[in-house]
Amino acid sequence: MTHVVLLGDSIFDNGAYVNRGEPDVVRQVQARLPQGWRATLCAVDGAVTADIDRQMGRVPPDATHLVVSAGGNDALRNSGILREQARSVAEVIGRFAGVQDEFARSYRAMLDSVLDRRLPTALCTIYDARFPDPQEQRFVVTALSIFNDIITREAFIRRLPLIDLRLICDQSDDYANPIEPSAKGGDKIASVIAQVVAGNSIFPRSQVYAH
Repeated sequence: MTHVVLLGDSIFDNGAYVNRGEPDVVRQVQARLPQGWRATLCAVDGAVTADIDRQMGRVPPDATHLVVSAGGNDALRNSGILREQARSVAEVIGRFAGVQDEFARSYRAMLDSVLDRRLPTALCTIYDARFPDPQEQRFVVTALSIFNDIITREAFIRRLPLIDLRLICDQSDDYANPIEPSAKGGDKIASVIAQVVAGNSIFPRSQVYAH
């Protein structure tokens, strides 16, 4: 039996943010899986990349597939950098580089732990979010690119499937608030997860070539 486990943060653990009576992501994944397959939520709202190791301790022994969405809260923890003063563009880039280096170390350590289970694993990028102020939205998307660069690189280096949430949650009503998925956005995410786990896709596939 196929048993899909969701690891990470409130992208999956979004039950507190959807409207009353609407399903959260794990229920939406379950609804889209073939009969007899299972989905389990180990993700925790507010979790950062370093917390995934603790979640791995709760992965059921019969798990067959892992899906990880992590990094958004790491970015939130560093969001104050957008309001810091700087004397030059070089200084700004240097600060961003330091944040990226720290995230890279944490994300790679997390992936090492997850992949130790030797289960098929898919990764998710951090989506663009939806802030009402256009300037803030532009800054956030630009800043998130330094985190998504690490996620995409690690997916390609380790030859893992990548679910690009930036391309999936691309409408305002995909969000319950600026940073959490709505039931509509969750259903779109669940649909792609089900496709990835089943090993097929309704979309043409890109190919990435790396050593």
